[in-house]
Amino acid sequence: MFTGLIREIANVKSLSGSTLSIEAKHKAKLGDSIAINGACLTVTKVLRDGFSVELSPESQKLLAMENYKHQVHIEPAMIMGDRFEGHVVQGHIDAIGTIKDIKNNGNSFDIFIEVEKKFIPYIIPKGSITIDGVSLTVNDVDVNSFRLTIIPHTMKETLFKNYKKGSKVNIETDMFARYVSHIISHQKNALSWDEVESIVARY
Repeated sequence: MFTGLIREIANVKSLSGSTLSIEAKHKAKLGDSIAINGACLTVTKVLRDGFSVELSPESQKLLAMENYKHQVHIEPAMIMGDRFEGHVVQGHIDAIGTIKDIKNNGNSFDIFIEVEKKFIPYIIPKGSITIDGVSLTVNDVDVNSFRLTIIPHTMKETLFKNYKKGSKVNIETDMFARYVSHIISHQKNALSWDEVESIVARY
């Protein structure tokens, strides 16, 4: 499990076949789970100046691979007892989004991201979302897009500073929204409001 708080911006050394090698300050151990641009990957080799992970051909089809060429966000998996600061992130990428516009408001930036319409039910206004591993809050949701507002500090300290209109990003939607939607969709009969509230209370 992760929190969506980036611990380091690391450098990509190489991507050869399914092996992605990363130069990082983080001292990884063999078998560690590390979120790289939000995707949970397993350390398969420890290097002198970093580590390598496996990116299967299937994973490469599902991820925004243009963002695995130069620098990447990394976050090691949480350890029991760690302080919890962001939101619950699994490291399972649901979709690739496309940045449609970036507006500089002076003291913040509005980021508009387009995504396949089928994922919109899992993107909740004022709810949490993970973009390339960064925990953010959704402001508005439209038919096939949503708006984020990012403060200058986040823009400066993450790879968002390099993104532009047309950039692709990894998206992990809200885990609880997915769970509730799955439960409701498999109910044979319509739910009462009391039953809906009971389901929501579990999460």
